[in-house]
Amino acid sequence: MNLQTLFIVIGLSTFMAPLIQKLFFRLNKIDLINQRSSHSVKATRTGGVSSFLSIFLLSLLWYINGIEPYDFSILVPISMMFIIGVYDDFYNANFKLKFFIQIIVAKMIIDQGLVIDNFYGVLGFDEIPRIAAQLFTIFVFLVIVNSINFIDGIDGLALTEVFKIILLFEFFHSGNSNLFALGSLTLGSLIPLYFYNFKSKNKIFLGDAGSLFLGTVVAVYTFYFLGPDYALSIPFNKPLLSILILLYPLTDLLRVFIIRIKNKTSPFRPDNNHLHHLLLNKEFSHFKISIILPFGFLILSSVIVFLVKS
Repeated sequence: MNLQTLFIVIGLSTFMAPLIQKLFFRLNKIDLINQRSSHSVKATRTGGVSSFLSIFLLSLLWYINGIEPYDFSILVPISMMFIIGVYDDFYNANFKLKFFIQIIVAKMIIDQGLVIDNFYGVLGFDEIPRIAAQLFTIFVFLVIVNSINFIDGIDGLALTEVFKIILLFEFFHSGNSNLFALGSLTLGSLIPLYFYNFKSKNKIFLGDAGSLFLGTVVAVYTFYFLGPDYALSIPFNKPLLSILILLYPLTDLLRVFIIRIKNKTSPFRPDNNHLHHLLLNKEFSHFKISIILPFGFLILSSVIVFLVKS
C-alpha cells in the first residue's frame, strides 16, 4: 500500500459519489426529512456505496494482478453487511432481519480465525472455551456494528469516529498490521465524503450501507487487535485498551439503551436521545460536534490510560 494507491482510492470515491447520487435521484431514493432529521436540504444516503465500491474495485484489481496486501476473504462478510445496509436504505429492513444477518456475518468472521478467545486476565479469565468464545464474539460484533450505526446521525460524526478508531488500532501496533492495506483503503475512500457531508445542498450521507460496512471493518479490527497476531506496542491490557478506543460509540449505545428501556420502549426504536442530539439542542454545529465527541472521548481515554499505567 503506497501513496499512489491512496490517491487512487480517494479519486475513485470522489468520482463515484456524485454519479451514484444522481442515480438515486433518478430513482427518487432521497433521504426523507422527518422529525428526527438533522438536515433540511435534499440528500441521499449513498456515501457508503461509493466508499465500499472504491475499496472493492481496487481490491479486485489487486486480486486480478495476483497482489494480496490483505486477506481478501474478509471482503465476503463485509460485502454481506454492505448489501443488507443498501437494502435497509431502500426498504427500511426490520431490525430482526438485520440482527439475523449480523449473526451470520459474525460467524463467518469467526470461521476466518477472528475470534475473542482470551480475556487476558479480565474478570480472572484468560483463555475461554470454544463455544463461549464464539458466542461472546458474536455479541461483541452486534454491539460494535450497531454502536457505529447509532452515532451516524449528523454530518461528519461517524466518519470522524471511524477514522479515529482505525488510526488508533494501527498506532498501537508495532509496525504495520495485517489489516493496514484494508484500513488505508477504507480511510482513503471516506475522505471525499467529508466534502459531500458538509455541502449546503445535495448532501451525501453514509446511510446504513456505509455505517454497517464500516462497523464491520471496525469489528474486524477489534477482533484482530484482541488476537495473538496483534503485537501491542505498549504494555497494557488489550481488552481494556480496546474498550477505551471504542469508548464513545459504546457509551452512546449503552446510554441510549438504558433510556429506552427506562421509558419502556424498544431499544431499537429510533429517538433523539443520542449524545449528539444533546449538543444539537445546545445549538452546536454539526462540524463542532463531529470534533467534540470523538476527540473529547479520545482525551478521556488517554487520561485513563495514563492513570492506569502510572
